[in-house]
Amino acid sequence: MPRQPGGRRSTARSARRSASRPALETNARTPPKIVRGPGTTVHSQIEDWLAGEITVGALRPGERLPTEQDLAAWFGVSRMTLRHALGELARRGLVTRAVGRGGGTFVAEPKLEQDLTTLAGFSEQLRRHGMVAGARVLTAAGRQAGPAAAAALRLREGDPVHEIRRIRLADGKPIAVEHSLFPAVLFPEMLQCRLDGSLYELLETRYGQRPHRARESLEPVTAGVREAEALEVAEGAPLMLVERTAYARDGQPLEFARDLFRGDRTRPIVWTSELAGDL
Repeated sequence: MPRQPGGRRSTARSARRSASRPALETNARTPPKIVRGPGTTVHSQIEDWLAGEITVGALRPGERLPTEQDLAAWFGVSRMTLRHALGELARRGLVTRAVGRGGGTFVAEPKLEQDLTTLAGFSEQLRRHGMVAGARVLTAAGRQAGPAAAAALRLREGDPVHEIRRIRLADGKPIAVEHSLFPAVLFPEMLQCRLDGSLYELLETRYGQRPHRARESLEPVTAGVREAEALEVAEGAPLMLVERTAYARDGQPLEFARDLFRGDRTRPIVWTSELAGDL
C-alpha cells in the first residue's frame, strides 16, 4: 500500500491524526489478486473485496480510504476502474463520498437490519440495536378510507380512518417516512394522543390491541422531491417501500401502512427454514 506508516512520525502526532489517516494505510497489507479474463470484471472484484473488509470490520465506520490515485495504484488498476467500484459501494450505502477540503471516501455507518421474520414496532427494533428512536409527526387527521385502505382494513369505502404521517428518526437522523391508516371505529380519539412514540405501544396500552402478525410486501423505489427532502437524501436516491397490513390475534386488521425506508441506512432480513416452526 502506498505511504505505509512507520516510525517517522511522533507518537503524539500519530494519535492526533489517527482519525483522519486513510484506513487502509494503518496496517501493512498486500492487495488482493485481481483476475483478468472473461466472466468477471475488475471493478466488481475490487468492490467485493472492499465490501468484505467493511463487513468483517477491517474497515470501520467513519474511516477514510486512501485517495483514488493511491488506491488505484495499490490495486494496479486505472482510476476510472477504481471510481466505478467506489461508485457501486456508495450506491449500496457501504461508503460515503465528500468533496472539498477534508473530503474523500469514508466507510459508512452500518445499516439497520430489520428482521421481517418477527413483528416488532420500529421503535422496538431500534432499541434492540442500541439506537434512540424518535418520530416527527407530519400530519395527523381523519379521512375517508379509499379503495386500497378499505380492502386492507375490511372497511367500506368512505369509512373513517385515522391517517398519521411521520418521519422516523434513529439517533436523531431521518431513516423512514411512515404513512399509517387505522380504523377510527377501533381507536376512538387516537389523534388526541401523543403520536411521537411507538404507535404499537399506544395501541396496546390505550386500546388493548397489539398487532400479532402482518403481511408485508417490499418494493425498491427511488426518492421523489418530497421524500428526498423529508429523508435528507438526493432526489432519485434508492428507497425501500414496505406496504404492511397488521392484524390482531383474532385476525382483525389494525393498520394499513406504506413506509419508505432509506436504502443507504436500512436492510431487511428474513429468516427462512423448511418448516415455519423451525424459525
